[in-house]
Amino acid sequence: MTAPRYALYLAPPAESALWRFGSCVLGYDAQTGAEPAFPDLPGFDAEAWHAATAEPRRYGFHGTLKAPFRLAEGKTEPDLVAAATACAAGHHPFEMPPLEVRAIGPFVALVPAVPAPKLEDLASSCVLELEGMRAQLSSADMARRKPDRLSARQVGYLETYGYPYVLDEFRFHMTLTGPLPEGERGHAMNALADAYHASGAEVPVTLADIALYVQETPMARFRLMQRLPFGGGR
Repeated sequence: MTAPRYALYLAPPAESALWRFGSCVLGYDAQTGAEPAFPDLPGFDAEAWHAATAEPRRYGFHGTLKAPFRLAEGKTEPDLVAAATACAAGHHPFEMPPLEVRAIGPFVALVPAVPAPKLEDLASSCVLELEGMRAQLSSADMARRKPDRLSARQVGYLETYGYPYVLDEFRFHMTLTGPLPEGERGHAMNALADAYHASGAEVPVTLADIALYVQETPMARFRLMQRLPFGGGR
């Protein structure tokens, strides 16, 4: 039986327009398990958009802080919750920087429009402070990351932390699509930018917790298991 995978993510408040926008774009609310209707995007019918968002739908709307991992031998879920709670307590609520829709390689995401040092600091804390909870990657897991396409620094991070895009290689983003053909990418980006502006999701959002997500089986979607508040509370 395959062990669950966990991840530390940044998830906007469930009552925020940003969470509703991201969940609707993906067709999955990771907190409630609901499948909201996709937004009306010109040029994409529901079937086409369902296919375009299949990959990120498995993970739910989020920004990665510590990428998915299995627990190290001897570690338990309560151990993980305790460690993540302690990590979260070392930070204080802060405002999400302005976001914009942008293409990152073959997929489309929301990314900070300005430098976001507080997000970078939070992600570094999650990576470093929770490292003792993480099982080492198998050779198959390493191969799936295609290390031949990574820089030497990224390969080192993959071997050390189980993910290549950490610390100085970290770039915060909230994925909105899977990989798209070049001809569709620009159109999807423009349609999503219009939908984002129309959704009210640009209103400033205060971030007050780390979200612990879990994937119980390899075929299951990740779900938001618990929100762990920052020090100082909401």
